[in-house]
Amino acid sequence: MRTKILLISQGVSFMGNSIQKNLESAGYDVTRVDPEVKEIVHHKDDTDIFVFYLGKFVAEIPETLVYLKDICLEEDRYLFLLGNLDELDIVSHYIPAAAISAKFERPFDIKHILSELGRFAQAVDAREMKKSILLVDDDPTFLKMMKGWLDEEYRVTIVTSGTQALMYIADNKPDLILLDYEMPVTSGPQVLEMIRSETKVDRIPVIFLTGKGDRESVLKVLSLKPDGYLLKSLNRDQILKSIYEFFEKKHVEELHDKASIL
Repeated sequence: MRTKILLISQGVSFMGNSIQKNLESAGYDVTRVDPEVKEIVHHKDDTDIFVFYLGKFVAEIPETLVYLKDICLEEDRYLFLLGNLDELDIVSHYIPAAAISAKFERPFDIKHILSELGRFAQAVDAREMKKSILLVDDDPTFLKMMKGWLDEEYRVTIVTSGTQALMYIADNKPDLILLDYEMPVTSGPQVLEMIRSETKVDRIPVIFLTGKGDRESVLKVLSLKPDGYLLKSLNRDQILKSIYEFFEKKHVEELHDKASIL
């Protein structure tokens, strides 16, 4: 499968056309859009790497820069920036270094850019083989910690509310949802109920995350028939072990189901 690149650039220019031509000649599947949030939103779920060809306009698009920052950090996307020092400096006020995979200063060395893209394209291929997890919790500190624990073994997307989780699975199908039991507005049980009522997504496994480990609370959680539960007080190794064992058990069950059909 060819790596899909979303080339973000404003208008038609010789350099923009040259970058696109070189990317396509190197074997990438390139879609080109203007630096507008609505354009990026429309294509983001079908994109592996964002390549942003900057210009003087960057100071006028803070909403776009903030949006790119959010999706690159929350959905672990790759972002390449191409521009001059002033343009890159403006972008740095909105997008932290942690969200930028690589940046290139004019004059551009296309061979070097393609070489770096090749490294990240390989990482995309390796990542696609990993199981995907949607992590849902309204506590940013907990989300950051959990994502740090899970990132090495899984593709992790984080959202901060039940509504965002439902919007995400409308277009994506994660291998597992780790769902906070107690959330404001739309609680974990309400999210689970809505997931189980939709035939398109009702088979996505859901494991509750709960801060209460007493017998009564655990029985209340299990009465909703999730695919399991994890206590938030567990340490990193215990969390990783539990998730690994869940996927191993699911794999064995799938093999058994295939064997029974044969």
